[in-house]
Amino acid sequence: MAFWWPLLVLAFAYGLCRFLFMLIPPKVPSIDVEASDVLDDGNQAQENSFIYVPPRGTSQQSGKIVQCYEPATMKYLGYVPALTRDEVKDRVAKVRKAQKMWAKTSFKQRRTFLRILLKYIIKHQTLICEISSRDTGKTMVDASLGEIMTTCEKINWLLSEGEQWLKPEYRSSGRSMLHKRAKVEFHPLGVIGAIVSWNYPFHNIFNPMLTAVFSGNGIVIKISEHASWSGCFYFRIIQSALAAIGAPEDLVEVITGFAETGEALVSSVDKVIFVGSPGAGKMIMRNAAETLIPVTLELGGKDVFIVCDDVDVDHVAQIAVRAVLQSSGQNCAGAERFYVHREIYSSFVSKVTKIIKSVRAGPPLAGKYDMGALCMHEHSEKLEGLINDALDKGAEIVARGSFGHIGEDAVDQYFPPTVIVNVNHSMRLMQEEAFGPIMPIMKFSSDEEVVKLANDSKYGLGCAVFSGSQDRARDIASQIHCGVAAVNDFAATYMCQSLPFGGVKHSGFGRFGGVEGLRACCLVKAVVEDRWWPFVKTKIPKPIQYPVAENAFEFQESLVEALYGLNIWERLQALVNVLKMLTEQNPAAESIKKKNN
Repeated sequence: MAFWWPLLVLAFAYGLCRFLFMLIPPKVPSIDVEASDVLDDGNQAQENSFIYVPPRGTSQQSGKIVQCYEPATMKYLGYVPALTRDEVKDRVAKVRKAQKMWAKTSFKQRRTFLRILLKYIIKHQTLICEISSRDTGKTMVDASLGEIMTTCEKINWLLSEGEQWLKPEYRSSGRSMLHKRAKVEFHPLGVIGAIVSWNYPFHNIFNPMLTAVFSGNGIVIKISEHASWSGCFYFRIIQSALAAIGAPEDLVEVITGFAETGEALVSSVDKVIFVGSPGAGKMIMRNAAETLIPVTLELGGKDVFIVCDDVDVDHVAQIAVRAVLQSSGQNCAGAERFYVHREIYSSFVSKVTKIIKSVRAGPPLAGKYDMGALCMHEHSEKLEGLINDALDKGAEIVARGSFGHIGEDAVDQYFPPTVIVNVNHSMRLMQEEAFGPIMPIMKFSSDEEVVKLANDSKYGLGCAVFSGSQDRARDIASQIHCGVAAVNDFAATYMCQSLPFGGVKHSGFGRFGGVEGLRACCLVKAVVEDRWWPFVKTKIPKPIQYPVAENAFEFQESLVEALYGLNIWERLQALVNVLKMLTEQNPAAESIKKKNN
């Protein structure tokens, strides 16, 4: 006890000091970001106060400017330029120059940058969420969950663990290289190109930017033409934080435009991160093949939500409705296929029907609404088409939500949350990505059947499995061919930013998030060096020195058996042979030596 007592005292003192140190707030600079031109105070300039009606069809996908409007009200927000190919290359060149300086910075400086951003985000949650809401139509609660919490969690993970995963990682050197030290180094790739979707305008900018900048890269982010207004404001936050630490001002760029702008970016950078549709992802791959750069694709999803017969129906029904409303045009992580065990099918449908009927949709900043507007113009027509196809094939609508006060010009931007039953896999609704607030519910009878149904899809992004037995839920989830899985929860994997995120099949490949996503922005370099330099150096054994000895191959045979043989006695015998041959003279080498003398 006399020996342990001082150690216990020291451990307690250390823990107390760590705790007291945590109570001291870090000195983090504050930044001011100009926001007067994005605040909706009712006093907008006349030219920005009219209702905007977007052109229909492909005509809205091209031009010299990108028009911006509020999908919930159709109020005009302004426009941003659609950058040309040459303008994109010029931006990338500036970022490349800045990155060469940034690559030499310390992790301490990079963490300061992250803390400045985190401080601003926490103090300006309302502003960030309102801007996201105005540009995409989502509610303030959805913006807080999907924009603020995920980004803060990402920053916190990088602050806590980012450096340790980018430091050299030592590996075993094996038997033949015992005298060597083996390690993996992680160097910046250079300039990362990110082409991101509209559903999370804040997080989709910050997510790749945080990873790229912390790993020593520069980044150019092409934001969606459907969320350019908010993206340009969020870019100001990044610029202000970079300026606060004296970083190169061109380290991060946000560019706007249409397909041509994205294509120009792909051909100019060292890696591409793409979030979007499978069709666009294939075009990204074709363009990236021209310069043979790595690509991370996070594409479509048709995530499954499985409910076994031993669950708390009331509890799971609430989660299910949250999961489907997250598909209301704002969240690619929403569930789109619901499989419920036939023993509780009627009870589950009754519960979700009651909840859905209480859901009200409307302009998210004009009142207390559960659901906002669809972001993309004409998307409601696609959703109606999916439902009509299902109805023609025998499906039935059992519940729909209601609308609040919606302006006449914005009616097409809203779609009522819908519960539809008697569905099957012959229907487009169960095969195509809907990206809308539709809950198609299908029965299943056994765990084997539901696994087969879940895997009957060209997509493979995520799944959520609910059961009163965690082992049962885990077993089902393990058999579903997808990239992320939540056991007795929904979308919880993305809030664990230590985990990689991505899918398989038509949902893409590669991962962002976690260690895998961080290192994916690095040049991964294998390095071997002498362990005891300069005392032990690599020397070519005499039998295989040029000109090789007559017994050179025999030497190699014995060496291989000495190193890797399964029988210890045979290995020892082979080692004796190796040592014996090392002491013998090489006749060919001796002959050449005498001739040269």
